[in-house]
Amino acid sequence: MSFSGKVKQELYEHLSSARHCRLAELSALFVMSDDNEDTLAGKKIQKLSDILGISPYDEAGKKALKIVERDGKTTIERLLISKNCCKQAFIRGAFIAGGSVTNPEKSYHFEIVCDTEDMAKLLIDIIKDFDIEAKLIERKKSYVVYIKDGSMIVDLLNVMGAHMSLMDMENVRILKDVRNRVNRKVNCETANLNKTVNAAVKQIEDIRFIEETKGLKYLPEGLRAVARLRMEEPELSLFDLGQMLSPPLGKSGVNHRLRKISEIAGELRRIN
Repeated sequence: MSFSGKVKQELYEHLSSARHCRLAELSALFVMSDDNEDTLAGKKIQKLSDILGISPYDEAGKKALKIVERDGKTTIERLLISKNCCKQAFIRGAFIAGGSVTNPEKSYHFEIVCDTEDMAKLLIDIIKDFDIEAKLIERKKSYVVYIKDGSMIVDLLNVMGAHMSLMDMENVRILKDVRNRVNRKVNCETANLNKTVNAAVKQIEDIRFIEETKGLKYLPEGLRAVARLRMEEPELSLFDLGQMLSPPLGKSGVNHRLRKISEIAGELRRIN
C-alpha cells in the first residue's frame, strides 16, 4: 500500500466522539466524493451515515449536514465548521475524498483536489486556522489545494488525526536530515582534501623545479628541511609535517616556509 493509501486507511478508521464532528466529516466526504460506494470515501460515508442515522442523499440529511446549493454548485454553510474540532474533521473528510500525499522518502507533496474554486478556498481558510499555509493551483477543470513543506505536512497529518502516519513521516524526515548532514560533511571534507592535495602537488612541483635548476642547497637550511620532508611525505598535512621537523614547527610556520619556497621557485622561473 502506498503512503497515501496508509494515511487514508488510518483516517478511515478514525472516528470522532462528538456528533458535530461526525457531521462535519460526513459533509466534506459527501460534497467532495464521486458517489462511488466501493471507494474508501464511499465506505466512510455509509459508516458515518449509519452511526448518525441520517442520509446525505435526502433533504433532511442535507439540512443536518448544512449542505446547500449556490449558483448551481454544492457547498456547505460555515456554521458547520465553527469549532476547531469540526474543522479538523472536515479536513479529514476532504482528504479521504480527494486527497493524496507522496511518499516522504521521495518528496514532500500534499494535495486535496476540489471540484470548485469556492471549496478550495474554503479548505485553504480552514487549514490556515491551524497556522499551516496551503496554496491553490488550477489543474484542468479542478482546483488543487497543496502543501510542499515537509514540516507543514506533518502538522496537517496531526490536525487530521493521522498520528501513525505522522510518526512514519517524521522518521523518514529525520533519516533524510541526518543523511543530508552527513553528505554535506563528506562533501566539505572531500573539498578540503582536494584543496590539500592540490596544494601539495604545487609545492612538490616548486621544490623539484628548484632542485633541477639550482639544487636544494640553494635554499636556506630551514626551507631546505621543509622541502626535503615534503618530497618524502607528499600526503601529510602541514601540521603533521611540522611535527616531524626538529625542532617541531606549527602549521602556520610550515605554511610560511612553503610559501617562501614557492616565491623562490617563481623568481627562478622568471629568470629562466
